[in-house]
Amino acid sequence: MAKISLLSLLAIVLLSCNSLKKVEDDELLVVKNAIYADSIKVNNEELESLVYQKPNSTVLGYPLRLNLYNLAKENPDSSYNAWLYRKDNRKKRLDKLLSEKQVERLGESFLVKGLSNWLKDIGEEPTILDTTKTRLSLAKLSAYYQSKGYFTNNTTYEIDSARHKKAKVNYHIELGDPFMIDSLRNNISSKAIDSLYFLNAENSLIKEGQQFDLSNFNGERERLTGIFRNNGIRNFQESSITFDILRDTTRASDDQKMNITLNIGDLKTRGENEVTTSEYKVEKINKINIYTDYLSTNTQDSLYTIDYQDYTIHYSKNFDIKPKTLANAIFFKKDSIYRDVDKIRTSRQLNALNVFKYPNIIFETDSLGNEVNTNIYLAPKTKYSLGTNFEVSRSNLRRLGVGLGTTLLIRNIFKGAENLSISANGSYGLLSSNTFEANYFSEFGGDISLDFPRIWFPFINTSKIIPNYTLPKTRIAIGTNFQNNIGLDKQTFNTVLGYNWVPSDFVNHEVELLNIQFVRNVNSNRFYNVYTNTYELLDDIADSYEDATLYPELAEYFETGDSDDELNLIIPSGTTGFTNAVLNEEVSATTDDYDDVNTIEERRIRLTENNLIFASNYTFNKTNRTGILDNTFYQFRWKIEGAGNVLSAFSTFIPFNKNDDDQLLVFGVPFSQYIKNEFEYVKYWDLSRSNVLAARTFFGIAIPYGNSDNIPFVRSYFGGGSNDNRAWFPYSLGPGSTSAVNDFNEANLKIALNLEYRFPIAGDINGAIFADAGNIWNVLDNVEDPDATFDGLKSLKDIALGTGVGLRYDFTYFLFRLDLGFKTYNPAEIQSKRWFRDYNFANSVLQIGINYPF
Repeated sequence: MAKISLLSLLAIVLLSCNSLKKVEDDELLVVKNAIYADSIKVNNEELESLVYQKPNSTVLGYPLRLNLYNLAKENPDSSYNAWLYRKDNRKKRLDKLLSEKQVERLGESFLVKGLSNWLKDIGEEPTILDTTKTRLSLAKLSAYYQSKGYFTNNTTYEIDSARHKKAKVNYHIELGDPFMIDSLRNNISSKAIDSLYFLNAENSLIKEGQQFDLSNFNGERERLTGIFRNNGIRNFQESSITFDILRDTTRASDDQKMNITLNIGDLKTRGENEVTTSEYKVEKINKINIYTDYLSTNTQDSLYTIDYQDYTIHYSKNFDIKPKTLANAIFFKKDSIYRDVDKIRTSRQLNALNVFKYPNIIFETDSLGNEVNTNIYLAPKTKYSLGTNFEVSRSNLRRLGVGLGTTLLIRNIFKGAENLSISANGSYGLLSSNTFEANYFSEFGGDISLDFPRIWFPFINTSKIIPNYTLPKTRIAIGTNFQNNIGLDKQTFNTVLGYNWVPSDFVNHEVELLNIQFVRNVNSNRFYNVYTNTYELLDDIADSYEDATLYPELAEYFETGDSDDELNLIIPSGTTGFTNAVLNEEVSATTDDYDDVNTIEERRIRLTENNLIFASNYTFNKTNRTGILDNTFYQFRWKIEGAGNVLSAFSTFIPFNKNDDDQLLVFGVPFSQYIKNEFEYVKYWDLSRSNVLAARTFFGIAIPYGNSDNIPFVRSYFGGGSNDNRAWFPYSLGPGSTSAVNDFNEANLKIALNLEYRFPIAGDINGAIFADAGNIWNVLDNVEDPDATFDGLKSLKDIALGTGVGLRYDFTYFLFRLDLGFKTYNPAEIQSKRWFRDYNFANSVLQIGINYPF
């Protein structure tokens, strides 16, 4: 008997469902809405949202949520009681077997009642046609077009019910001619407002000769309110702006004109029993008081006061901060006019210091009425914060691992809102393989970072170039990490001096003036134990030289393998000895074998040598996304990095030592020299009803020169993985048309193209269909393999294509992601077998990720 999986069984059940199961004979299921304006079909999400009754949602055209709802029993209690009493003795037998209480609880169980309730929760009840709601939808559509100037529009609807128990609703709007703005006048009571208005009237969103559009009137109110509140009218109310619109809808169509009067009234204040009116005035900032510890238990009398520039700072002994730091974070200036933008920037900057809780800014009008005192109340955060994390892990190489980390944050350490972070982490566990002599691994490290809210650059005042309102920040960090029985047992040391500033909500700049990384491989003799694919390549070459009678000088390099007739190279003495024998021409090797061994040896040297990277980089980020719910936006990122140039310049003044390859050495290590450039563009389209189309393009290239002929492994590119081409595992794609010849395949040029369609399924479960294209290549470095190098446009034929489907579960704060990728076009295959050769479940790749890949 064939076995049917639970997933297959569910699919059979859902496909056999009837979407009309819960639609009565006298009812119609709404399956489609169509809107026509002057007989032309309108595809507008804003208009479609005005229709009350929307068809049931679908997943790739299938009404999944509707059919899940249909699987639920309409009245599970009645169904259970009917089953229980269907046979005379059934309840009595169950009472004896389970007890009367348990029989009652059985009716409340998940299988009897809970399952139906759950299916209803995640499902969607059928949208049954209700003509009352249809007429309400017509009224909303009519009101929408009236807001666009079509005041004389007529609306009708028709129901197409040709299909059995299904209905398509067509909404028709005859627009008529739009009303146009004939004249624009104003009636402004305040002199201060009047002058400000005329200074900015040129950019008005409402103009004579323009078609009436209510959104322009709302936009004009917002524009004027912003202008007034940023030019001294602190308490201006948007409700003070009104419009008188005079029109005659009975006139002939060629005379549909309207006269507009803009009214800006006085300030109205509601008291307990009356509404008072006063004239708007331009206000100036008078006194500025800053209370740095207003939640202190000390009484007001115990506060200390200091005057600094335009500010009076009140502080207690519990909390002390430099006056200059506060002055740089506050944008109100004495005797300057009030501006809303100064209040927003002050709040942002005080929050960005990360030493205060949310600031409270209160304004008090003085007796003259045209000056305000500003009181800024600040509550310090705790000086010390300690965080810890604990994790248990398991992998193919690690039987069991336990990790522990802790971070201590010390705020305002030098009284200038400097925040010092000290973190330490470590892990220990058991290995699941016998790669190394020991059966355990360990890793530990630590980082120290200092952040302060200004751009620190020796001998240069950067505040004029990078204003304080851009949230400037400097970060100095140093860290180290030590590994034991992990790969080549790397020891890494890194130092960063970086800057960050945000000139607007949509642009971000990052500069790392210094990014120094030193990598030391402690056990480089383990190379062939770790990179097993490379070892097998070398051992396969050595098979031709195992015969001790022909090559007696190589006999000591082999040992008996798993079977008695198999010989393998000994690690490391045999691999080193055989490589040297071939490259030193101590044995007569073929040209192909010599070239292959030379390539393997070059890779071994590259991956085992110590690296010193002395780099600087700049990153530019721009987006037009307005919030996390915005699904129509773009993101652009450009990064450029240069390494080794400073050290190379120093070498002209300071004589550096050189190695046998004529490379300059610093502390006995050849430093890397390269230029790296990256571009990434992401675009989202909102297709309505939570359906989103997302696309990403990426191009990156790193070119070695001067002191290097290759890119350090940690700065190179790889293909595959949960955030790249999901039909390949990380490091298993490329370079070019090669077939993952190494354990970790990487290169210095990368192209990636991703397209993903995201759609809701049920509740917090979402689905996706994706296509990932791209590859990596070597270019302008020391790799000569034509299959791995980029050689112009013809190399684009090596772009791999992976397609697949995904499931996501939204936990609100993060998203858990499963993607199943299939190799659609594999450049590693021969030309005739590249398409769909491995397009099957046996060769599919399941990727697990957190949040969206782009």
